[in-house]
Amino acid sequence: MQTILGIIFHFIGGFASGSFYIPYKKVKGWSWESYWIVGGLFSWLIVPPLAAYLTIPGYVDIIKHTNGNILWLTYFFGVLWGIGGLTYGLGVRYLGVALGSSIILGLCSVFGALIPSIYYDINPSAGKDSFSDLLHSPWGQMVLIGIVISVIGIIICGKAGVMKENDLKEKDSGNENTEYKVGLGLTVSIISGVLSACFAFGIDAGKDMAHEANEAWKALNPGQGEFLYQNNVTYVIILLGGLTTNLLWCLYLNSKNKTFGDYTNSKTPLLKNYIFCALAGTTWFLQFFFYGMAESKLGNGASSWILHMVFIILIANTWGLILKEWKGVKKSTIITLLIGLVILLLSVFIVGYGNSIK
Repeated sequence: MQTILGIIFHFIGGFASGSFYIPYKKVKGWSWESYWIVGGLFSWLIVPPLAAYLTIPGYVDIIKHTNGNILWLTYFFGVLWGIGGLTYGLGVRYLGVALGSSIILGLCSVFGALIPSIYYDINPSAGKDSFSDLLHSPWGQMVLIGIVISVIGIIICGKAGVMKENDLKEKDSGNENTEYKVGLGLTVSIISGVLSACFAFGIDAGKDMAHEANEAWKALNPGQGEFLYQNNVTYVIILLGGLTTNLLWCLYLNSKNKTFGDYTNSKTPLLKNYIFCALAGTTWFLQFFFYGMAESKLGNGASSWILHMVFIILIANTWGLILKEWKGVKKSTIITLLIGLVILLLSVFIVGYGNSIK
């Protein structure tokens, strides 16, 4: 039952992540940097402390007496994760949406799932699953098989994306991407894929805060398992790091593109723009709110991160089909996409089974 709940929570988190950008499409008359940072203020600054306040009594006190080195490392991983998110856009710019996204998400999945377990092989820690644990246990082997299958699914979805781009180019041969740069695009995508996985590292770095919240809750609720919301205190620090990176970059773009006026431009539907940005930002945060709930059931190991990434890719591609983003492509392209999605679903069941026999 714990495994099933963990998978359900990961699905809800993946749904939030795969859907959060839709409200941004309703923002009118603003540049990307303007609506991105307004939404980001809700994602990284406003909602995380609110969620922690509502779910963890005394969360501020937990942060205050946490070791400074732990706080700094947790924040630092948040900064790196923020850079990964920003370079995501460059990867897509130079390789195209399909190929760039597939490479970045694939690398993020693998690095986020496996690097922590490899680290715990070098520096063993009680309660942490090392890569050796995965290799030498039946449940761990199933999780690794699920990871491999998920990567195959991601590659096939990426292949479908490349096919889609080629199909659409055939219909509009005069509209070629002159910014397509394989070498630069691959370099940026690799950097983004690696750094985007730092969110998982930040959760591990700040685990002392979550552990304290968990122990306090269990003392008041004996025999009721692990605290669902223990990670909410850690997110406050990680997301401050992400805010730092994104705020600096967006303010730079506001200055460069002379778009500071967006925030008060009466010629745009200001109230609606702010509401849609708030909705997008809050929805984005919900992915990690539910990730934390799932982690309380499955742990922040390889299985949790890979399930999170797989559900994001599944939901995002499903939205693409619903919103007819694949309209006009060949039948073989749609079939390739559906095969990739089925394989991703298969990986979910395998990883879930691995956790159930742990």
